[in-house]
Amino acid sequence: MDFSYTPAETRFREELRAWLRDALPPGWGKTVFEPEDEDARAMGRLEWERKLHAGGWSGINWPKKYGGRGATLVEQGIYAEELARARAPEGLNIIGRNLVSATLIRHGTESQRERFLSKILSGEEVWCQGFSEPNAGSDLASIRCFAQLDGDHFVVNGQKVWTSFAQYANWCILLARTNLEAPKHKGISLLLVDMRTPGITLRPLKQISGECEFNETFLDDVRVPRENLVGEINEGWKIAMTTLAAERGAEDALGRQIRFKQELDTLLLAATSLRTGESAAIDDSALRQKLAKAVVEIEIMRLNCLRSFSRWIRGIQLGPEESMMKLYWSHAAQDLFETALEVLGPKAALAAGDASAVAGGRFQLSFLHSKAFSIYSGSSEIQRTIIGERVLGLPK
Repeated sequence: MDFSYTPAETRFREELRAWLRDALPPGWGKTVFEPEDEDARAMGRLEWERKLHAGGWSGINWPKKYGGRGATLVEQGIYAEELARARAPEGLNIIGRNLVSATLIRHGTESQRERFLSKILSGEEVWCQGFSEPNAGSDLASIRCFAQLDGDHFVVNGQKVWTSFAQYANWCILLARTNLEAPKHKGISLLLVDMRTPGITLRPLKQISGECEFNETFLDDVRVPRENLVGEINEGWKIAMTTLAAERGAEDALGRQIRFKQELDTLLLAATSLRTGESAAIDDSALRQKLAKAVVEIEIMRLNCLRSFSRWIRGIQLGPEESMMKLYWSHAAQDLFETALEVLGPKAALAAGDASAVAGGRFQLSFLHSKAFSIYSGSSEIQRTIIGERVLGLPK
């Protein structure tokens, strides 16, 4: 694989880097940070997405006919790296911008693309994802939310859970069973649901971090126009695989790798300054080994991303191999943040809001967030099953 960049790719990086430098507030990521209040932070992230759109930096990988820049795969990788390197906000409409768009561009009708894509790009409409259910999380094909066709509408009844950002969302991409007699991977359809439709009730779920990113979503006789069906009826499972592949891919992981590296660099500085008696934390040989392991694992994550990009460049489509990426970074990051708390020692008990907390309590919050890494976007158990059966060809 050639790791060098063409002059055009270098100009693309420099242009983006310069725009980010001007667009972000002075001192961003060092003395200026996102608001601590959850709602204010969410609205700030939405405003950032709108600023990206106004600057011509939203949906860069989308086809130009839908408002994107038609960026090459290498440019997409550069884009992910530079936003992460600038510590730019991650955005509120991640599901709409990354998952819904990929699904509609590939499987939607032209009228659906015309209706929804421009408003996703501009940040005018925020999306959430209605896939998981209380008894169908890892085993997504076991969903029981039922949509019955009634004339020119589906009538939807059921419950979803872990619906990220539903409290801010205008629309939901939803999986529902439309044939109760079919095998569980069959008889599922994918619908686009207006969150303002009567019959939708949200119940926020407070996480271990104290935040309420997730929600329970209840649907009682929710009427969804048939024109909001994506693809054919009962063919939703195959379409959902497009959505999940976009969620697990190298572009997402490449940006995460940069952000994890930034966390690790901050941790290494803390390990040299935190002292127990005459010794620094980094003088402990066992901790030093764990820190060295984290350095190696994050570099491997970067190389895995580049390997995946090289496959795309050769024309190989996203497939079950992307599960290896998701599985790897989930556990590498969990190991990193567990090591971080070991490095902090007694100060690990001092979280955000305490003046004596190391790095403003960021490692404690990252540790709590990391517990979900091996669950969302497909649990690690499911990823291993996919890798075993569909990549290695092992028997079921």
